[in-house]
Amino acid sequence: MPPRPRLEDVAARAGVSTASASLVLRGRPGPGAATREAVLSAAREIGYRPDAAASLLARRRTQLLGVTMDVSNPFHAELLEEIQAAADARGYDVVVSPLTRTRGERRAVESLLDFRCEALLLLGPSMTAAELAELGERQAVVAIGRRLTSPGVDVVRAADDVGVRLAVEHLAGLGHRAITFVEGPRGAITTLRRQGYRAAMKRLAGMDEPRTLAGGDTEAAGADAATRLRDEPPTAVIAFNDRCALGLLDRLRRDGLDVPGDVSVVGYDDSPVARLATVDLTTVSQAPHAMAEAAVAAAVERLEGHRTEPADVVLEPHLIVRSTTGSPGEPRLQ
Repeated sequence: MPPRPRLEDVAARAGVSTASASLVLRGRPGPGAATREAVLSAAREIGYRPDAAASLLARRRTQLLGVTMDVSNPFHAELLEEIQAAADARGYDVVVSPLTRTRGERRAVESLLDFRCEALLLLGPSMTAAELAELGERQAVVAIGRRLTSPGVDVVRAADDVGVRLAVEHLAGLGHRAITFVEGPRGAITTLRRQGYRAAMKRLAGMDEPRTLAGGDTEAAGADAATRLRDEPPTAVIAFNDRCALGLLDRLRRDGLDVPGDVSVVGYDDSPVARLATVDLTTVSQAPHAMAEAAVAAAVERLEGHRTEPADVVLEPHLIVRSTTGSPGEPRLQ
């Protein structure tokens, strides 16, 4: 593969100085019409393209937004697509650093810093508030999906307590009284969703005592929770997220239970798999498009000096009703 043409190559072909060629290619005043024509013609002939990265580094800018994401989380994948679109619209690019079973959040953040990302967009961060505050002192940071009060850290999230409340109210309206909440991993997001569940159960008249069950954010965690519900099955279950709900659905059906006739199931995230006709999961949507737009806007405003105070953007979630919920004892039509 031939080497990439350089500015010096353009200048030599046009018979001008490197300084003159640079002025022409940057659209700056100074060179005459003949010089401009010669430089532009030479650049076309040898296929010269300006090195955008070098130009940005010369201005001490990279215009890169670093994103951490859990590769196993379909909602994160959907959110990333929206973040890329929002960044493109503002002239920024995105570098992704994945979280996997062998690669934690701290290492993912360090990789983004090594790439000289100007701002970090952390999807559902699990770092402590103190760690995020320390990071925010030296870098623009946007925490997405998590309630947080930390100096220097912008926050964009859905009102998770409201989202779970909507799910409880929907199920109560169908006639359910025994509703169990299957929790996610220990952390701020699970805490807020649990609080929303408990508050809604206590506020509505005639409901059973709130019942929470240890769970997680994977299909295996949902299946395990369903197994532990066998002895005292509720008529409805709200899962921490869609992946957990999918594990619940699979185990309940393998045990011979009808969904929603015997047990109604609600997820959280409205991930692409929840919309499949074979799944058709009732779930809470966090509006990924609006979340991504707000997160990228917060980062860019901070980087370009339009705002110095931390942003706290709270978006209203909404419930998507599908076929996994119905009145107690009402089998799904086949």
